[in-house]
Amino acid sequence: MAQEQQLQRGLKARHLQMIAIGGSIGTGLFLASGATVAEAGPGGAVLAYLAIGIMVYFLMTSLGEMSAYLPVSGPFSTYPTRFVDPALGFAMGWNYWYNWAITIAVELAAGSLIMKYWFPESSSLLWSALFLVILVGLNILSVKSFGEAEYWFAMIKVAVVIFFIITGVLMIFGIFTGDAVGLTNFTIAEAPFNGGFFAILGVFIVAGFSFQGTELVGVAAGESENPEKNIPRAIRSIFWRILLFYVFTMLVIGLLIPYTDPSLIRGAEQESIALSPFTLVFERAGLAFAASAMNAVILTSVLSAGNSGMYASTRMLWALAKEGKAPIIFSKLTKNGIPIYALIATAAVGALCFLTSLFGDQVVYTWLLSASGLSGFIAWLGIAISHYRFRKAYVAQGRSLSDLPYVSRFYPFGPIFAFVVCLFVILGQDYNSYLGGSIDWQGFLVSYLGIPLFVALWLGYKIVHKTKVVPLEQCDFSKDGN
Repeated sequence: MAQEQQLQRGLKARHLQMIAIGGSIGTGLFLASGATVAEAGPGGAVLAYLAIGIMVYFLMTSLGEMSAYLPVSGPFSTYPTRFVDPALGFAMGWNYWYNWAITIAVELAAGSLIMKYWFPESSSLLWSALFLVILVGLNILSVKSFGEAEYWFAMIKVAVVIFFIITGVLMIFGIFTGDAVGLTNFTIAEAPFNGGFFAILGVFIVAGFSFQGTELVGVAAGESENPEKNIPRAIRSIFWRILLFYVFTMLVIGLLIPYTDPSLIRGAEQESIALSPFTLVFERAGLAFAASAMNAVILTSVLSAGNSGMYASTRMLWALAKEGKAPIIFSKLTKNGIPIYALIATAAVGALCFLTSLFGDQVVYTWLLSASGLSGFIAWLGIAISHYRFRKAYVAQGRSLSDLPYVSRFYPFGPIFAFVVCLFVILGQDYNSYLGGSIDWQGFLVSYLGIPLFVALWLGYKIVHKTKVVPLEQCDFSKDGN
């Protein structure tokens, strides 16, 4: 074991490309997409995903500008620390680590449930332990093994979505069923919009959570080969991928399945593979094996999310230790550049949270999960704020934009728009708890628990270390240390 100072640059261009895609395709798309159509109508669902997709694209151009110039691992702590305030970097780093560490526990639980589809009498603990060993193994070998696993996980998801869209388009024109659907389902009852503004707001929130993980391309920047070229390439293609994999998918679902379909309504109440819009469409196309096939695909999505969570949270804890914001032991690397102690700690937290869901009080697990729910949006707020300050400091120090490997063409509108939309989603995520005659305080506290936790981290560090906002002329653009 050696305490190296550098992570290894083992991620190739194709790894980054697939991380950029795979990070934003998961169970939210495969399972929750039907519920969004049922709630807001086909038009409302497409509108929400399009708006959130545009926001995410702006956000990724902001991240791309910073990470291509300063390809550091763990940017959600490093960038706010350098360009805003060390206290914000501290809070952002622990917030993001906590989010993904809890997500590992969620994926372990989800993986065991999926396996019960094939092995109903099997032990949940057995499957979860097996998946945890697999995830740790993929992350402990080398960064290349993580990238390779994520590449193939993402490839499976991408292939299924493309096959779904092709099948759906053929069905819309009556190729499989002999009866062209056309725009029929966009004109029934209250379609294309159903439920008014608040229904669309609810879908905005679901869509936002579905897109979380796209920022992993920034986390991986410090371990990518030739980041100055490969990161801009990955960022430039994100818009078209968002358009294809989310907006087109929602459009196909809305055109093929009436938003009043009982299966979609039941899917809104209970996420079931049999009620997935992907399964419904494939079955109506005459593909009898659809449920079992989608179960396998969703399992790869769960493993992919767990794999990404293990990687992202480990690198975040390593970055915090490097900056003196976590115990120094977490900064130690193996000879092949793996932050081994950060990996062990992250895996242990994920396992303990999972065991809490099995043997402990379910309320504790629910509160942990709810507190992590907002963490992704808080991280996105951090990206927007950091980029706004990054560009201002870059110009204030007399630097030329032509020296940047990638320039966000939408500055300052992009980061400002992303900040406003993220704040809107955060504040409105559980609007039902405070609408009406009385406030549902329990629902309110569970939904918004992540905010006071973040504020406590931020103010606590600020008070103890007496930090201040970094003047623009003193912002650190040095590339040493990573």
